[in-house]
Amino acid sequence: MTLSLGNKKRMLRRIETTTAKNVLPRQAYPEDRHELSGASAVLFLLGDKRGGNGKTPEPCLILNKRSHRVRQPGDLCCPGGGVMPALDPLLGKALSLPGFPLAKWPQWKGHLAERPAHARMLRTLFSTALRESFEEMRLIPLDVTFLGPLPSQDLVLFKRTIFPMIGWVGHQKHFYPNWEVAKVVNIPIKKLLDPANYVRYQYAFSVPGSGRTAWQTYDAPCFLHRHHQEKEVLWGATCRITLTFLKIVFDFEPPAVPTLPVERARLDASYANGARS
Repeated sequence: MTLSLGNKKRMLRRIETTTAKNVLPRQAYPEDRHELSGASAVLFLLGDKRGGNGKTPEPCLILNKRSHRVRQPGDLCCPGGGVMPALDPLLGKALSLPGFPLAKWPQWKGHLAERPAHARMLRTLFSTALRESFEEMRLIPLDVTFLGPLPSQDLVLFKRTIFPMIGWVGHQKHFYPNWEVAKVVNIPIKKLLDPANYVRYQYAFSVPGSGRTAWQTYDAPCFLHRHHQEKEVLWGATCRITLTFLKIVFDFEPPAVPTLPVERARLDASYANGARS
């Protein structure tokens, strides 16, 4: 990595320019709002987290840990959810008014002029991500700086496409999770850029069989976050979104999966239905 993370303005500028160059021209969105029923938008949320003992704030990825009252309990995820086609386009229009997050994005005016339909759909999806983030963790929408989109991701277990939007939260330091969120987790960017923090997530997923449960085993790259004697596993679609961000912005890739140490887990049918055993 050639960029000093201590220079926040330089880092934010780098995110804006690399996503504008490598993602914005290539990312496709649904052509009209009637195609948004199977889509979700999430906020890839970044912000400063002040360390203890007066330590200098450091940029972090801010994630939600899913509660045991929702599907995929215990997983780390970006705040976000399904698009509301009747509401989110209206909220999106407000976001592009002077002084609001999209109007402040350096790419907005040019993108709207060159590809108006694409820009309006991006605006709707960013609105979805902010609305859901407010619902889940009381994120203040007007405190978010929009930095650009990331490539979409298709979910494996569920037939849904995720559209990630990068945001930087400025002054808000405390979040208030709702019933969907067990807690908010801050992961320093410098830890995400450390190859030693990646493992091979070997998970067995239950498959209903005749008379007894069969287990199928899969391997996936994941990031292991250790903090105050606690351990969190970042894997699945959120890990793919994170690794895509790190590759685009910092040209970072973790070690090859077969070379990584193994972290094992078992996910039964309740994982997809709302409660992990």
